[in-house]
Amino acid sequence: MTAMILDGVLMILLVAALAYGVRLEKKLSALRAGQQAFASAVADLNAAAGRAESALASLRASGQETDLLHDRIVKAREVKAQLEALMARAPDTPRPIVRDALIKPDLTVASPLVPVAPIPADEERARRMAALAERIQGMAAPGAVRAPAPVPGGNNVAAILGALTAGRSANQTAKQNLNPGRRSLDEDLFAA
Repeated sequence: MTAMILDGVLMILLVAALAYGVRLEKKLSALRAGQQAFASAVADLNAAAGRAESALASLRASGQETDLLHDRIVKAREVKAQLEALMARAPDTPRPIVRDALIKPDLTVASPLVPVAPIPADEERARRMAALAERIQGMAAPGAVRAPAPVPGGNNVAAILGALTAGRSANQTAKQNLNPGRRSLDEDLFAA
C-alpha cells in the first residue's frame, strides 16, 4: 500500500512537472520571438544610423561648398567694385553714332526737326573707319607720336595700322602690369 501511495504521489509530481514544462515552453517561445523582434529592431536602428551618418557627411560637404561659394561671391563683389572704380577713372571716349540697321540706304528718314538724306554705303564705311582710327589712336601710349587725324574717305587703313603698332608697346606694358593681379584674382576666385 505504501508503494501505491508513493506511485500516486510520483504520478502527481510528474503531471505537475509536465504542466510546468508546457508553461515554460510557452514562455521560452515568447522570449525567442521577442529576441528576433529585438534583433530586427537593432538592424533597423543600425541602418538608420548609417543613413544619418551619410546625411551628416553630405550636410558637411554642402556646408563647405556653401562657404566656398560665399567666399567666391565676396571676392567677386570686390573685383566688381575694383572694376567699377577702374571704369570710373577711365577717360570717356566719344562713341560714334550708329544708324539703325533696319533703315534701307535708299530711303530717307524723316525727323520732325531735320530731314535726313540717305548716306551712301562707301561714305558710311569711310566714317566708321575714321572713327575706328580715332579710337585706336586715342588708346595709344601718351608719349607716342600720333598720326594726323583720319579723313573720311581717305586711306584710313594705314592710319589704323600705325595706331595699332604705336599702341602695341603700351598694351604690352599694361598687360604685364595687369597679369600678376589677374592671376592672383583668378586663383582666389577659382580655387577648388
